[in-house]
Amino acid sequence: MPLLPKTPSISRRTLLRGLGGSAAAGALAGCGVPAAYIAPGERAATDRSATERWLTWANWPLYIDTDDERPSRRPTLEAFEERTGISVEYIEEINDNDEFFGRISPSLMNHQPTDRDLIVISDWMCGRFVRLGWVQEMDRSRQPNVTEYLDPLLRAPAFDPGRKFTVPWQSGITGIAYNRRRLSREIRHVSDLWAADLKGRVTLLSGMDEAFALLMQGNGVDITDWTADDFHTVCDQVERHVDQGRIRRFTGNDYIKDLSSGDVLACQAYSGDVIQLQADDPDIEFVVPEEGAELWAESLMIPDLARHKTNAERLIDHYYQPEVAAELAAWVNYVCPVPAARDVLASSGDEEKAALAEDPLIFPDSAMRERLAIARDIGAGERTEFAKRWNGIVGV
Repeated sequence: MPLLPKTPSISRRTLLRGLGGSAAAGALAGCGVPAAYIAPGERAATDRSATERWLTWANWPLYIDTDDERPSRRPTLEAFEERTGISVEYIEEINDNDEFFGRISPSLMNHQPTDRDLIVISDWMCGRFVRLGWVQEMDRSRQPNVTEYLDPLLRAPAFDPGRKFTVPWQSGITGIAYNRRRLSREIRHVSDLWAADLKGRVTLLSGMDEAFALLMQGNGVDITDWTADDFHTVCDQVERHVDQGRIRRFTGNDYIKDLSSGDVLACQAYSGDVIQLQADDPDIEFVVPEEGAELWAESLMIPDLARHKTNAERLIDHYYQPEVAAELAAWVNYVCPVPAARDVLASSGDEEKAALAEDPLIFPDSAMRERLAIARDIGAGERTEFAKRWNGIVGV
């Protein structure tokens, strides 16, 4: 479908297929196997950054800017290499949180290097790594831009207070998308999904970690401090909606197709996807409900025994320069974790970039920001029970 200029042909998040934890990953991280935990004093290797001017970075596909004329080139990354003399081996190898966890967990739990200096995974999975001691604390003295420019809303997730071990790469919102023209009315509340005229024309996300927070917010729950009772209340409600035929199905990112075709009129959705859909159909709206919506991130981490920690820290800080963050935001179209990048785009003299600066799905305005919150992640002792309950409803 036609897309905004400099926007990838499919959403990066379209590649997510995780349903809240595979059995193997859940068994290891959920139970907190003692042998898997690495103590703080055992996480660092000898840092070779001073003599080896390179690092290896694992990321998701379609998650960094590329040159329109030569797609193999990554301008913001090349700028870092030219400025610092540090070469970056950039690997687009992460297609699923659980799959990647399974790929590198044998090395980490056996205290062996992963041969990666920097990785990007979803915050709910970052929580597992932090709890297991599989990532190193960053030296903020090497990251003045992170210290100054990181969005205050993203500074203190429950799994990593103070963001000592993680730094957001890009962020996003899980809210509600709907077709304003076909529905002929507004959606303002989570409860609006269950109106009579939407029966059988609504989808929810199938992934537990992706779905539960917004539904809790519809119940007035503070998702930064939710309880097991809050979770089971949501499950009870969703079961009733399924029995009553209100939910058409549970989806991954294929809700995009359903919403575009009109088979679905409203759905749980990611802000980054909706920006792309609006380029083809301006009648599609994204809503942060009045009760609130979940703000999430995918974050950069330095795994244990990484050999080029200092180089990795410098690369992270490079992307927190407002000018660099602005260039990246103009390409990926997710919520930018550097609010100061907005002024860079607004003053660029480029009409297209200036329009992005005014897009609340890239730079949420003050009213929207007041309704955003980062959910407490599902704890190690909860995951097995909760996944069994949720997956039984979804039909996994």
